[in-house]
Amino acid sequence: MDDITAAKILISCLDLTSLNESDNDETITALCQRAVTPAGAVAAVCVYPRFVPLALQSLSGNIKIATVVNFPSGGADLSKLETEINRVLKAGADEIDCVFPYRRFINGDIDNSRRYIEHARQLCGTEHALKVILETGELQTTAKIKAATQLCIDAGADFIKTSTGKTKVSATPEAANAILETIKASKQDVGFKASGGIRTIDDAKKYLVLANAIMGPDWVSPRHFRIGASSLLTNLLATINQGF
Repeated sequence: MDDITAAKILISCLDLTSLNESDNDETITALCQRAVTPAGAVAAVCVYPRFVPLALQSLSGNIKIATVVNFPSGGADLSKLETEINRVLKAGADEIDCVFPYRRFINGDIDNSRRYIEHARQLCGTEHALKVILETGELQTTAKIKAATQLCIDAGADFIKTSTGKTKVSATPEAANAILETIKASKQDVGFKASGGIRTIDDAKKYLVLANAIMGPDWVSPRHFRIGASSLLTNLLATINQGF
């Protein structure tokens, strides 16, 4: 696949993200203004919960509003989860990126980890996408990544996502491969999202090529494949412009 074709696909599958402590109304408004490009619109914008109403006001068309819960800590407090999800859904969020309670999972508490995601699924209902962030850099091993992926699939996740971008190790092709192979083997209608440290088309294309190879080219669309990034869009647009 040539870079211009890849860049156009990646823009359509991009969760344009700003999750910085320095975010304010001006930066989020600017983010939303970038969401519609000459090469098409991104799939979603992803912002902190407090900015969901502003994103709702600033966006038009079919661009989804994604936000984060249990972020980036990955705790296991069900009442806090319920409060956070209910609040952002009431504010107008379309998609919930929820951090998996990975520390509890690593410590062997599988049942409570599963219940946490099941509860998140119940709270999101059928109208709101649930993307579960595994924090693969903390899970570390392929076996743990695959086991966590299967648990989240069984618990009703719509997407399995690699990382928060807030830990030392974020998305890697190896972790993506483990997640995609598990989704493929499950035969379930579950998507994949790579995030954390993806800044250039060379970075992002690795995940696009991998998804095509494992899941097939017809699978890759915003319905099943997302890239979460902030600075990537500038590089993708530059790649497209260099072709003309």
